[in-house]
Amino acid sequence: MSRLLGSVRARATLGATLVVAVALVAAGTAVLLSLRSNLLGEAGTQAERSAREVATELAVGTPYAELSLDVDDRPVQVVDEDGGLVAASEDLERIGGTGVDAVKPQPSPTGDGVGDDDGDSDDDDSGESLEPGEIGERTTVSDGSATIDGDTEDYRFAAVPVQNRAGDDLTVYAGAPLSAEHGAVNTALTVMLIGFPLLLAVVGWVTWLVTGRALRPVAGIRREMAAITASEDLARRVPVPDTHDEVARLASTTNRTLAALESSVERQRRFVADASHELRSPIASLRTQLEVAAAHPELLDLDGAVEDTVRLQRLAADLLLLARLDAGERPADARVDLAALAREEAGGRSGVSVRAEDDVAGEVTVAGSRGQLGRVLANLLDNAQRHARSAVEVSVRRDGDTAVVAVADDGEGVPAADRERIFERFVRLDAARSRDDGGAGLGLAIARDVAVRHGGTLTVHEAPAGGALFELRLPGA
Repeated sequence: MSRLLGSVRARATLGATLVVAVALVAAGTAVLLSLRSNLLGEAGTQAERSAREVATELAVGTPYAELSLDVDDRPVQVVDEDGGLVAASEDLERIGGTGVDAVKPQPSPTGDGVGDDDGDSDDDDSGESLEPGEIGERTTVSDGSATIDGDTEDYRFAAVPVQNRAGDDLTVYAGAPLSAEHGAVNTALTVMLIGFPLLLAVVGWVTWLVTGRALRPVAGIRREMAAITASEDLARRVPVPDTHDEVARLASTTNRTLAALESSVERQRRFVADASHELRSPIASLRTQLEVAAAHPELLDLDGAVEDTVRLQRLAADLLLLARLDAGERPADARVDLAALAREEAGGRSGVSVRAEDDVAGEVTVAGSRGQLGRVLANLLDNAQRHARSAVEVSVRRDGDTAVVAVADDGEGVPAADRERIFERFVRLDAARSRDDGGAGLGLAIARDVAVRHGGTLTVHEAPAGGALFELRLPGA
């Protein structure tokens, strides 16, 4: 069963069929009940009409022997107030449901009184007092059966009270057959039992076709995704149907996801390639120096080996930090005083001054990792010192609910076309491509990634002195 209902198409078809089945059963039941009620009402009306016709004859003084009791082969009884049968249909052989089982006239010995003893007389029930020749207004209806000339059927009986000219209180029972009601209800039930399964089959088939057509693009998307997974070609895209519906939006979202994934993978590939290239140089240099030192100890360049080792260590630390940032590492939630942190990072650096505009008002604090934010300031100061002619100025201030750290130098500045590119990984402008002065091109990329992880921004503008102005903006704590 789980495999049978393992597809959306099968579940949708089953669900639609069940809903229609419930609706059909409910509607069919309502129709049958309404049809039966209408037919029973019609039979009761016919029975009352026949009973009143006989009652009219009694009211005008027609003798019992001359009553019209055999119209349309319907059972008729005329019962006196004591329950004695005074007249009945000629071919009546058996009757039930009227309270009087007799089929042949058997007048009661008393022949007077008011009302019949079995309680079926309407004037007994209603307390209605009739005058000679008067017919009662109320009619009592009951169901039973009767046999006429060998044929037994179910009937609906109507009881009408009447007083004849002689002052005898009588009750006329007349029946209307229920065969038409049974036949109509049985016919309707048969039609429903035959038609409902056929209708449900049509509904299921149509639902199966419609859902299959609607889900056909999904099957195409699935096949293309399977092919992309097998080929590892993220440049491929899934087909987008022209239906402008949920499936089309799903395909468009899938393609955007594939594009983002392709971009991410391509960025990672470039990162690995650039990292390999950057690591190759210091490792090769260090190996060469060690091999020369092994063969000729007197030629060992100890300072160069230490410098290459330190550069290799810094590069490895930068790569590790970038890997942690790419993995979504959340920064700590400590309170960090940016003014104090700026003074700490600027301490011991020549030509670097720190100006905190909010010293009087209090600390400029943010929430985050002190180590990572210190790394941002250190990278910005390293970059500023590398390009400054003589001075670097650091300012810390508040701007509403935002803490702002600005690092300005008096160098040549950053061209407007390169102000976003310098934040990419392993990007170094032509003036800073030497191994000694330019670094690996990761400092600014790390600084922006850390700023973004802390909910802030890092941008570069033109400084008042003509150099570069790096502005770090972080939510205040």
